[in-house]
Amino acid sequence: MKKKIISAVLSSAMVLSLLAGCAGVPAAAPAESAPAESAPAEEAAAPAEEAKADDAAPAAEGGKVFGYTCMDGTNPFFVALEGSIREVVEAHGDTLVSVDPLNDSNTQIDQVEDLISRGIDYMFVNPVDADGIIPALDMLKEADIPMFGFDTQVGDMSYLVSYAGSDNYNAGYVCGEDLAKKIPDGGDILVLDSPTMQSVTDRINGFMDAIDKSGVKFNVVGQQDAVGNLQVAQEKCTDLLTAHPDVVAIMGGNDPTALGCLAAAEAAGVSPLIYGVDGSPDVKALLKDSCLEGTGAQSPMTIGKTIAETAYAWIDGEEVESFIPIETFLITADNVDEYGTDGWQ
Repeated sequence: MKKKIISAVLSSAMVLSLLAGCAGVPAAAPAESAPAESAPAEEAAAPAEEAKADDAAPAAEGGKVFGYTCMDGTNPFFVALEGSIREVVEAHGDTLVSVDPLNDSNTQIDQVEDLISRGIDYMFVNPVDADGIIPALDMLKEADIPMFGFDTQVGDMSYLVSYAGSDNYNAGYVCGEDLAKKIPDGGDILVLDSPTMQSVTDRINGFMDAIDKSGVKFNVVGQQDAVGNLQVAQEKCTDLLTAHPDVVAIMGGNDPTALGCLAAAEAAGVSPLIYGVDGSPDVKALLKDSCLEGTGAQSPMTIGKTIAETAYAWIDGEEVESFIPIETFLITADNVDEYGTDGWQ
């Protein structure tokens, strides 16, 4: 029964990811939207179509136009985050134009250039590649368009007016701490990271530092770039588990990666402890019924609302912080009931 439930959630997550990917822009999902596993496919497609219409809509007379780019608009984390920014922007009577490079740095640069040509006034930026985004930032700077970063730092933070993002190092650290406590004898582990994504790099660094500090002997026998994507993670983890079926744990750079690893583990008939980072509804729903052991939780709505409100405060002439950290913490089967599984915390 548990496997049927898990397979249904994973299948639904994959379908929604593909639907969002076909849309070309992240769906403008409201913060209180239902988790992916409970939304019918036809309902899930509707927000993406609405985002397309908004994408072409002019700003209200006298209104401001904000551009938005994130590394992967099919990731439910960014769907929720974009929706939070959109809510603030539209409450001010302004327009948010969102684009989705689908984890391709060159596409992201091209899309930013297009946004500039369409006359945006301000830009919300989350890079596919921390250093690869610099040419786009140069174009924005030359066009005198103020930039506000979120979730993942850019290679040179001096381009940004302000940045709001989770304490990603801690999000990985709490996963490593938990693993060391639960498997005090150590063993072989796998890591599915994304080296070009600074947020994921910070999480993996935190994870590795935590297990090193614990003194428990863990050996990383396989490490692959999953680009933060569920399908890619499943493929990479399947290969890794074929070569190393006896690993005791897997660390994923985000929750989609962890879900992909779960699908691979189920197919291989193994049950290593699997960790992710996000605190997504899909992962929280499976913490009690699978080998998903924990998620370093963050709040996309808090990040989105914080950076959007910071942008408006700066526009109004207020002094703002250049770096705004957002708290992260561990969610496991032991405390998931405190946060619920029907939405983001």
